[in-house]
Amino acid sequence: MALLEARNLTRCFGGIVAVDDVTFDVPQGEIVGLIGPNGAGKTTVFNLVTRLYSPDGGDVEFEGESLLASPAHKVIGRGIARTFQNLALFPSMTVLENVLVGSHVHRRPAAEDGRRALSLLEYVGLADVAYREAGSLPYGVQKRVEAARALTSDPKLLLLDEPAGGLSREEVEALGDFVRRMQADFALTVLVVEHHMRFVMGICDRVHVLDFGRLIASGTPAEVQADPAVIEAYLGKRESGDDTA
Repeated sequence: MALLEARNLTRCFGGIVAVDDVTFDVPQGEIVGLIGPNGAGKTTVFNLVTRLYSPDGGDVEFEGESLLASPAHKVIGRGIARTFQNLALFPSMTVLENVLVGSHVHRRPAAEDGRRALSLLEYVGLADVAYREAGSLPYGVQKRVEAARALTSDPKLLLLDEPAGGLSREEVEALGDFVRRMQADFALTVLVVEHHMRFVMGICDRVHVLDFGRLIASGTPAEVQADPAVIEAYLGKRESGDDTA
């Protein structure tokens, strides 16, 4: 069963068609990749799903109901959380305070929210820095803070926008293990935008490929890697020994 369904999504910016009649599903319980060259429209799709943008055409359904009537601040309450390509933490706030921001959608007692946030920080391995300013921590650590903040809203669908960006090879491998563990432990469905091809192909159950705003392929990682349109539009632009694009 599809948890998220994008139907004929279209979004224009002036004369540029950033997303052009895109249709795809995200089945419940899967890790799904959304890939494509720079400017293909991937983050715009994320912004349409989370209602930061409104589509010029089409619809987004979550659990069988349209999201278009929900303003952006209500989407998280529907069960959708996300991280950002550019970190969206409050650098002068503590790690714990940043994580607590994600709990605002639930009307729980403050003490319960605090216990939940500390538990999630322990889960992501950051309990020892809970009271440090988030902006003082290394980039990779800040990404884990953002993941903990997303989890505190108890999402059903987690959108990860370029989670491997800026990480070392060892950090990327650890991230893949973490995403799979997080997906299983919290019964999540995950939609991930990423340029790091080894990461995507290693964790995803299926992959959708965009090029110039249009969907050009969908399938398993093996099917997508063998698709001639994908090879020409994306994979073929990489050197054979390169892990990223």
